Amino acid sequence: MGLFGPALVALLFFASLAIPCTEQEKSSLLQFVSELSQDGALGSSWDNATDCCKWEGISCSSENTVTDVFLACRNLEGHISPSLGNLTSLLRLNLSHNLLSGGLPLELVFSKSIIVLDISFNLLHGDLQGLPSSTLQPMQVLNISSNLFTGRFPSTSWEAMKGLVVLNASNNSFTGQIPTTFCVSMPSISVLELSYNQFSGGIPPGLGNCSMLTSLDAGSNNLSGNLPDELFNLTLLEHLSFPHNQLEGSLRGISKLTHLVTLDLGGNRISGNIPNSIGDLKRLEELHLDGNSMSWELPSTLGSCTNLRTINLRRNMFSGELTRILRSCRNLATLLIGRNFMHEAMPEDDRIDGFKNLQVFSISRCSLYGKMPPCFTGEIPAALMEMPMLKTDKVAPKAFEIPIYLTQSLQYSKPGSFPKVLNLGANNLTGVIPKEIGQLKELLSLNLSFNKLSGEIPQSICNLTNLEVLDLSSNKLTGVIPTTLNNLHFLSEFNISNNDLEGPIPTMGQLSTFPNSSFDGNPKLCGPMLAHYCGSSEKKFSTEVAKKMDERVIFVIAFGAFFCVGVLYDQIVLSRFFG
Repeated sequence: MGLFGPALVALLFFASLAIPCTEQEKSSLLQFVSELSQDGALGSSWDNATDCCKWEGISCSSENTVTDVFLACRNLEGHISPSLGNLTSLLRLNLSHNLLSGGLPLELVFSKSIIVLDISFNLLHGDLQGLPSSTLQPMQVLNISSNLFTGRFPSTSWEAMKGLVVLNASNNSFTGQIPTTFCVSMPSISVLELSYNQFSGGIPPGLGNCSMLTSLDAGSNNLSGNLPDELFNLTLLEHLSFPHNQLEGSLRGISKLTHLVTLDLGGNRISGNIPNSIGDLKRLEELHLDGNSMSWELPSTLGSCTNLRTINLRRNMFSGELTRILRSCRNLATLLIGRNFMHEAMPEDDRIDGFKNLQVFSISRCSLYGKMPPCFTGEIPAALMEMPMLKTDKVAPKAFEIPIYLTQSLQYSKPGSFPKVLNLGANNLTGVIPKEIGQLKELLSLNLSFNKLSGEIPQSICNLTNLEVLDLSSNKLTGVIPTTLNNLHFLSEFNISNNDLEGPIPTMGQLSTFPNSSFDGNPKLCGPMLAHYCGSSEKKFSTEVAKKMDERVIFVIAFGAFFCVGVLYDQIVLSRFFG
């Protein structure tokens, strides 16, 4: 056996000395399962006769003490047994994404061993205000988000967790003001997530003392007042998010946050302009200022933020020439500037073609006038038809990380495929729809409605086989409906109403499945779904002609028969007379 033999013998020897988990740990785990009303088949898989370190979801240390319990997404129902607090070597406990109810056992909150506790996305409830403080605890990550906790958020209860780095209490029903004791009792706090609650009052200036914060999110609450100047002392902040509150004031001082990657203040009452100092935020990737009361022109220094991937400025009062938007932001994937720049002119040069990575572009409801740049083919610029991200999925990965909030009770943050959309609706664009639009094969939604586009619907649109939404309504389009549009098998929304189209509506295929409203306002269109049936007048005319022809034929036949009978009679009479 050579050298391998002794090594194998030694390995078997040490394995024989392995000590299984203690009876206390085994009984604590079995007690936890026994108190569940739905155990996700754990009761049948956790065999009392085997080492609990080998049970599903359980990990142990080299000394065979339980260090990890990972039972996320197991459809567990019932309450959390305090018996888990008897696992004296437990470091990480994850019970997230289940249907657990009841309160949060104090034995877990104030465990002397647990450093990571994740009970998010359950149905746990209760008031945490009365939790007693205790001796120093080792907790570093605490995630109680997406539950049903109520009452004022504990301010002094967790002062013993001085090593806490991440605290996520979002998507609950906590009330009162945001406490600032984090900054004193938890000097290492780096991530503070408090969004989707019922916090009120102003942003406490004391948060400015949380010098280690890198992420601060308190969106979708009832916060009011100005942004405190102390907030801009958090120079390590990478993510600052307070959307959907009633915050006021301006962005003065924002340039101090030079590490910012995400700035989200959308859905507030922020006023004033975007300061020129925004250009100091060289690392900025996402800027959300939509739904505020901001105005003036966009600063040219915004172009210095060359890492920007997402800009959302919708529903403000920005003005100025569109030629100054953002030509240097080559990494832009999403640009939403609708309901701004009211009654401005479309740019007359080719500088709009700089967005090589653009996936989503919306300038709807701006009431823009004029033609698209004359140097492009057609009235809608050919440059828009050349955006690589809309032509192929091979330019970049299909998915990129975006926050997704389905409802207040369903909050997610995961990679998702952002729909590729071209929305030029509600402007005053003229000219024809360029045939090159058929190149944008990755488009899922195309909206050209409420413009002054003319000409025919190009056949090339049938190449957009991924299209789910097509809205060409309220224009001046003429000609017939291309039957090749029936090739758009994923089309679920279709609207060509209020144009000057003519001819029959296809009675077979995808287009025949849409309601009358998709075709209304086109007097020359005909089809079974409209009051104007195709060929109805022609059919009446042909019937009348046929009727008249039948009458003439009958007359001729009758006349001929009568004539022949008459001639024959005359011959008989004459033969008798002269015979």
